[in-house]
Amino acid sequence: MNHLPILPVLLPSLAAILMLLPPLSTRLKMQRWIAWIVLIVLVVIGAILVHNAQCQTLSYALGGWQPPFGIVFVVDRLSALLVAVTAVLAFCAGLYSAEKEDRAGPFYYPLFLFQVMGINGAFLTGDLFNLFVFFEILLIASYALLVHGGGSENTKAGFHYVTVNLIGSALFLIALGTLYGTLGSLNMADMAYRVVYLPPEDQILAKTGGLLLLLVFSLKSALLPLHFWLPQTYAAASASVVALFAVMTKVGFYSICRVFAGVFGNDAGALANLAIPWIWPLAIATIAIGSFGLLAATSLRLMTVNVVIVSVGTLLLAFVIGGGQSLSIGFYYLLHSTIITGALFLIADLIGSQRGAAMDRFVQARPVSQATFLGGVFLVAAIAAIGLPPLSGFVGKALFLQSTSRFAEQAWVWPALLISSLMALVAFSRAGSTLFWHVSAQESSESQNARPTQIVAISILLSTTVLMTVFADSIVTYSQDAAREIRKSSTTLPHHINIDSSHVRKTDES
Repeated sequence: MNHLPILPVLLPSLAAILMLLPPLSTRLKMQRWIAWIVLIVLVVIGAILVHNAQCQTLSYALGGWQPPFGIVFVVDRLSALLVAVTAVLAFCAGLYSAEKEDRAGPFYYPLFLFQVMGINGAFLTGDLFNLFVFFEILLIASYALLVHGGGSENTKAGFHYVTVNLIGSALFLIALGTLYGTLGSLNMADMAYRVVYLPPEDQILAKTGGLLLLLVFSLKSALLPLHFWLPQTYAAASASVVALFAVMTKVGFYSICRVFAGVFGNDAGALANLAIPWIWPLAIATIAIGSFGLLAATSLRLMTVNVVIVSVGTLLLAFVIGGGQSLSIGFYYLLHSTIITGALFLIADLIGSQRGAAMDRFVQARPVSQATFLGGVFLVAAIAAIGLPPLSGFVGKALFLQSTSRFAEQAWVWPALLISSLMALVAFSRAGSTLFWHVSAQESSESQNARPTQIVAISILLSTTVLMTVFADSIVTYSQDAAREIRKSSTTLPHHINIDSSHVRKTDES
């Protein structure tokens, strides 16, 4: 159990390396089964971490080197929860890919597991430089998965995606250098302590570094106006890959929470709440642009992309409101939006595979061959995505609206969420009527029905949103504790951090 925090990173990376070596490198079926077993084990590990994190925050110093100089992995309530939901989403995406997508090109499963390893590493690392490393692993693996199978559209989208993110990586390095030069550490718990005693002459540099980090994390989370890479990228990727990409924007949101609630939080002195004035208007604008995108979408996949954009704005709005209650509801909504958008991407692919050349576009076409099944799962997913009762989307939005106690918050939050929900209702109503009722011909004999693994994958994801509704009280309580941990991290120095006082220069005022 002492090595449990490292397993979500170590296990998929070792499995991926083994798959690249003979004889596994040429045996797709063996790769598939190994990947499934690894992902099931990750689900179990995620559940254990969630249970253990309720008792204490777990830390793991890689190689025995203690922070702030060594690599440390930290498992608290939030990181454990996100590792668990990533494992569930990855398992379902891996199941879905078994029918056709893993045959499109070589090394699908090694790349898939490297992607999972990068996501888990970003959630578990306690060091900003290691966060940069895992961001680069994510970039490499996601680019390779994006262009997997070839095609000019995939290559064009991949080039656009990697170019934008390389610019983000350069800014990330500049921010790290600036913060290390002023604070003398990149360990996030250590930085949270040091920033309180930062002398006035270094505050401008630290603020610059912090705002550069905000720019990078906003790019990763697809916050307006840095969301332009998202539609093209998600539209070009295969269904299982884009389903896993549903958690990618959450990595950016998680990083914002870690850095700007933990390091530059309420107790950061002159640099307290550094990101709030910037995120507040952009979060509202992101919800607005995503909502209009829902109405303008020409296909179910593009509409789901805009659901992702709306969820990003909603999550960041929960972050900037400032109350622990709002942030905890944001964590609940994070789980809901990750699961439901992943399910919608898979459903869109299934619908497209049964409508011929029209695919999932909102045009008149032949009927789907499994109208009852696909119509049912689409209805459940739509209800959850819109936020209609009784599923988890309604629970999350209702609790979020309830958590806004001040009039200034209500004046912005209520119209933003309610109007976006109305637009989503209109968009999904149009989508459902077009895809299932507006048909022009008889069912084609060439239509490919959903395979058992695809049905199981979608069923697991939709069952998860139902379970989130049934156990909403327990999950919200857990999220409240996670929010308190995040906000308290700026004032509580973990036991494994040893501060060198020579790097902390106190002013006369402090």
